[in-house]
Amino acid sequence: MELPTQTCASAPFDHAKADVILRSADGVEFRVFMLFLSLASPFFETLFGLPQASDGTSDQEMKDGLAVIAVSEDSKTLDLFLRFCYPSTLAEDPCLDNLTEVLSVLAAAKKYSLDLIERKVCQALANPKVLETEPLRSFAIARNARLKHETITAARHNLRQPLIPALFAEINLITASDFLALLTYHKKCAIAVKALMKDFTWMTNHYGNIDSCIWLFNRPRYNQYCCGQGTDTRFLPWNTTPLAWWTTYMQEVYELLQDSPSGDTVRTAADRTIQKVRSATCAACSGRVKEGMTEFSNLFALKVEEAVAPIELEMDF
Repeated sequence: MELPTQTCASAPFDHAKADVILRSADGVEFRVFMLFLSLASPFFETLFGLPQASDGTSDQEMKDGLAVIAVSEDSKTLDLFLRFCYPSTLAEDPCLDNLTEVLSVLAAAKKYSLDLIERKVCQALANPKVLETEPLRSFAIARNARLKHETITAARHNLRQPLIPALFAEINLITASDFLALLTYHKKCAIAVKALMKDFTWMTNHYGNIDSCIWLFNRPRYNQYCCGQGTDTRFLPWNTTPLAWWTTYMQEVYELLQDSPSGDTVRTAADRTIQKVRSATCAACSGRVKEGMTEFSNLFALKVEEAVAPIELEMDF
């Protein structure tokens, strides 16, 4: 097998006064200071404290008078976790917003007993940007690392996604039991939210009376007739027939929440409804739908989040 070409790492891992060389799996040499690594990692402290043969019989590879230690990590991973080891005046902590990097650095942190770095890497799993776009991958990485808070947080964010996900790269990091626990949690949350669609007390209590929801109904007494009336008897706040577009919204959300029981599901569907009503020909509804639906969807979303909050992810850590 052909050995990788050896190249020197970029600053600050090219210092002329470094006292050891770490060589990555792809042949990049990092000239580093044993003191920094020893302070950050008990593993390196022990490794660098081992006695060295003084009679030249050691098979330790040397280069420029420095010991060369080959590691299994590639140069990108090695660069990332070494930056965590170095003082901030020499190397700023890297920003981990890529889950592939998070996974590799987390594995290195565990391997080399870099507890502080492990905690910092965990913060990347709680990054809202990552959770909003890839909650399932975050869940798998956090669960594999037995990170309780990060696992639960990712599971909660995953409620925004469909119950049955598409195949993802990190699925092999979790067991079938882990995946079943996630699906069971998701389903229990959907059942809890479904109760909101059967009892509108949360809505009538908030608004007080029907006059506070004038945007939602045809009002013959005020000669307000528009957009038609809904015919679905499941959605009759104050036992009164609402406007047809609101009924359509509730029918859509009813189905969506069974798959994605999250407040975001409610708000996103409300935004679509607002756009549809505004693009229609009803001047009365298009002028008041945004204010009315924004308040209602925020209330609805809050109630959804309150409904799922008591549901626990049944998983041992």
